[in-house]
Amino acid sequence: MNKAMNTPHKLSAHKLSLAVQYACDAQIMPTRAQLRRWVKSALQRDARMTLRIVDEAEGRELNKNYRGKDYATNVLTFVYDDADMLPGDAGFICGDAVICAPVVEREAAAQHKELLAHYAHLAIHAALHLQGHDHINDIDAAEMEALETALMLKLHYPDPYQTTQIANGRP
Repeated sequence: MNKAMNTPHKLSAHKLSLAVQYACDAQIMPTRAQLRRWVKSALQRDARMTLRIVDEAEGRELNKNYRGKDYATNVLTFVYDDADMLPGDAGFICGDAVICAPVVEREAAAQHKELLAHYAHLAIHAALHLQGHDHINDIDAAEMEALETALMLKLHYPDPYQTTQIANGRP
């Protein structure tokens, strides 16, 4: 990974095609404009992305089907490979992200975080995964967490790792 990818930048000049789907009845959810701002802040290249906010049942089903884990998790990211792309997608990274509203609400409450700040963190986290960042090993996790923290601070949110780690280790 090159150093430029690890350095947060002013406002992203990268193109973003973002479709937002609200598939749950949570009382407080981010607006499309907020999600767009958060995802765009993390872009290091042009992207086409669908971001879907789901209920517990859908979150659990997706996590079970795609990761073999029988519980809802806070965020899942699905990256399309070149074979999945449409002809107009050349030069774009493409994928879907799913955020499970009930899990986000529980985590925010348990970690004493403002709900929309937690949504911002997870939208950024998903956008970074879409671009190839990961947290499988400690070195990659530290790099990804540093980038997430820098982006959150730039957006005037607190460091998401300052108080409490996510219950399962990392988001």
